[in-house]
Amino acid sequence: MPIEINGKSVETDEEGYLINLADWDEDIAGELAKSENVEMSDSHWEVVNFLREYYNEYQIAPAVRVLTKAIGKKLGPEKGNSKYLYELFPYGPAKQACKIAGLPKPTGCI
Repeated sequence: MPIEINGKSVETDEEGYLINLADWDEDIAGELAKSENVEMSDSHWEVVNFLREYYNEYQIAPAVRVLTKAIGKKLGPEKGNSKYLYELFPYGPAKQACKIAGLPKPTGCI
């Protein structure tokens, strides 16, 4: 299922995750966020950029528990908690944020 952005066609799977992670850029992230009904703010970008760094380091998209713990370590306990992350990404912080970040669906996500 391709999405069109700036005259470029980008392939996604049946759930809307990018097929080729190298296709990702901030314009594509914005388009993916729109499809998820997420209005991107600095807080959203902070989580998305964190996820991309995490993926580059570990080659895996973290499940929500791991994500929460890792964000808490890096960004502080006020951001490293489920309540905060679910406010930003109501349909699942790991699942939704990973999609917007252009990463594969985290293991363990339904």
